[in-house]
Amino acid sequence: MASISARRLGKELTEIRNEGCPVGITLVKADDFETWWFTIEVMGESLYKDEKYTLQFRFDSSYPISSPAVQFVVVDGHTSPIHPHVYSNGHICASILGNEWSPVLSVVAVCVTIQSMLASCKKKERYVVSWS
Repeated sequence: MASISARRLGKELTEIRNEGCPVGITLVKADDFETWWFTIEVMGESLYKDEKYTLQFRFDSSYPISSPAVQFVVVDGHTSPIHPHVYSNGHICASILGNEWSPVLSVVAVCVTIQSMLASCKKKERYVVSWS
């Protein structure tokens, strides 16, 4: 019998393959239920117009009870966006990936949230920790 995680990811992957992703989001790789890659672009006028980024989702056996680990890929020529909630190593600071995660959220919903986070950004800058 398949685990809850495998059943849920199988359902999400079938929906993505049958219905596609929202505009600006593309599934690049999903060979297993451990790691998926997407590209994400912000549509319309924004600071990130004409920029494409790659997101990596990592799932553990407790998904969807626990959130996936999501980060921008920063290897092999990939870069992370310069954004107050994105660290230079690609890690994303977003409440839905932590204490506000809900099992009703899907992989596509997380992509749309990150796309919206980028679209609403008013200034390209990184959060800087001050140790003074």
